[in-house]
Amino acid sequence: MTESSPGTPLKALLDGLRGRRAEMLGCLEALVNRESPSGDAPLLRSALDTVDAMLGRLVGSRGRLIEAGGTAHLVWESGRPRVLLLCHLDTVWPLGTLERWPFRIEGDRATGPGVVDMKAGLVQALFALATMGTATGVRLLVTTDEEVGSPGSRVLIEESAAGLEAVLVLEGAYDGALKVARKGTAQYTVRIAGRAAHASEPARGANATLEMARQILDVAGLADPAAGTTVTPTLAFAGTTSNTVPAHAELRVDSRAATLAELERVREAMLGLRPHLEGTEVAVSGGIERLPMTREISSRLFERAERLAATLGLSPLRGVLAPGGSDGQFTAALGIPTLDGLGAVGGNAHAEGEWVEIDGMPERAALLAALTGELLREPRPG
Repeated sequence: MTESSPGTPLKALLDGLRGRRAEMLGCLEALVNRESPSGDAPLLRSALDTVDAMLGRLVGSRGRLIEAGGTAHLVWESGRPRVLLLCHLDTVWPLGTLERWPFRIEGDRATGPGVVDMKAGLVQALFALATMGTATGVRLLVTTDEEVGSPGSRVLIEESAAGLEAVLVLEGAYDGALKVARKGTAQYTVRIAGRAAHASEPARGANATLEMARQILDVAGLADPAAGTTVTPTLAFAGTTSNTVPAHAELRVDSRAATLAELERVREAMLGLRPHLEGTEVAVSGGIERLPMTREISSRLFERAERLAATLGLSPLRGVLAPGGSDGQFTAALGIPTLDGLGAVGGNAHAEGEWVEIDGMPERAALLAALTGELLREPRPG
């Protein structure tokens, strides 16, 4: 890393990356143009090949592909790993989105599907590694199923982080702030069985849609705004034809909470749901997926980042509790120091028009390189 050379100031690191801003934007455009929706294995593989080629060009060596959960993921490392840079390449945007919404520069912003979540963060990681030169001890993991809950990559993430000293997550910043804590997440499916009948004789049936309406109100009532606990009915399906009393209905529920106690309270209540209407049955599946990430697990890394940002001459850092989920919660649950939100500064993630701040890309890449380099210069524990 540039800063590791005696007498070389951190600001020279930042100046060097600012000088490569156009190159960073070129890489970001290339990645955005490789559409990578979750679940499309061929497209994801093609996008990973693009990342691997960038590694070869920028860092001087390529990674290796690992199959997990029916799709490929990319691992690159130098020497005996101590620090994990954790990224994902999949996006929520379906194939063809680029036709109506191509990558483009609008003033001091870049926009396009997946720019902030999280292709710009991945580009920043690549340029941070390029700046670090021959420094050893880094592992980069790029997964391809984060947006669907990481069902195939979770074990790979946990194995990749096991025994390491720190995990730095390249998810986008939260209104410019690093994510020093995250709410835990849970997902549930409520299935309702009723009894079909002709719509002209509703008393002969047991209306699953009406039962679902009651359940929606019960579920929504489990939220606790004062505690920051959300319980949100999301997808709902019911019925077969417009003149039939629905015999089946299904409801999906998303829950998030800052504490494990709150997640468990909601889980017990969800699993305890009972029917209101005679002739209907209610069955609930699902549960807690990601445990909360606490400030304790990130505090020392955040303090380092704050100090390094000041040395680089960047704006003071903020640390916030983020409501969304992240793969960093898997590593935090293992007790490994984890700092999230080190990726792009931008906004509108998962929404049309998501964007990144162009000038922020070299700044956050420099911060990542400085933080990683400082961690690697410390003696190995034990």
